Amino acid sequence: MRPDKPHSIEQLMRRVNSIAGMTLGQLAQQYQFKTPDDLLREKGWIGQLIEYVLGATAGSKPTPDFEELGIELKTLPISYQGKPLETTFVSVTPLLNVTGMHWQTSTVRKKLNHVLWLPILSERNIAPFDRPIGSGFLWQPSPRQDAQLQRDWEEQMELIALGRVDEISGHLGDVMQIRPKAANSKALTDAIGPNGQIIKTLPRGFYLKTSFTGEILKRQFQL
Repeated sequence: MRPDKPHSIEQLMRRVNSIAGMTLGQLAQQYQFKTPDDLLREKGWIGQLIEYVLGATAGSKPTPDFEELGIELKTLPISYQGKPLETTFVSVTPLLNVTGMHWQTSTVRKKLNHVLWLPILSERNIAPFDRPIGSGFLWQPSPRQDAQLQRDWEEQMELIALGRVDEISGHLGDVMQIRPKAANSKALTDAIGPNGQIIKTLPRGFYLKTSFTGEILKRQFQL
């Protein structure tokens, strides 16, 4: 039976603490959650499992996962050394009607205002279902981190507004980058072109760089 949504941060963190140390397979079995044979084709399964067990409600809406608590859930694959193994998806990047958008009211800022990080040991030699869940913790950006995120968001959104979306690459941004986010190269969407016309391009997403999430882990666990 699906757990109810948590009604307080304390209740949410009790759930988080209760699954620390369990493997993904044990957790799925305990909650009779459907498991795929191959996680390579089901990359979103881990996030879906954790959302289900913790009672997240937002689904694919552009709001924090625990809507009433204003908390976003992010699973974080880590190495034996406690370092992030990949960038962290934040939200889909708007490519049209971006003039007049502000950092303070952006989806990215709403999602990163209060995050529940859940590290999962995900080295390649550990089978996906045997991967242990670490100690989850709450995080809010410091004024310095918020300023870094704002600068990266504004610089890259300005390029989109100017019709220069194709100049954006993963090299831009100190802590947050924009990258293509599509199942395949045929999944195109509309964007603003160089002369203000509508062009077709790959959907994009905002991702936190591993240097940024690594710093968050370092501070939390004094690594």
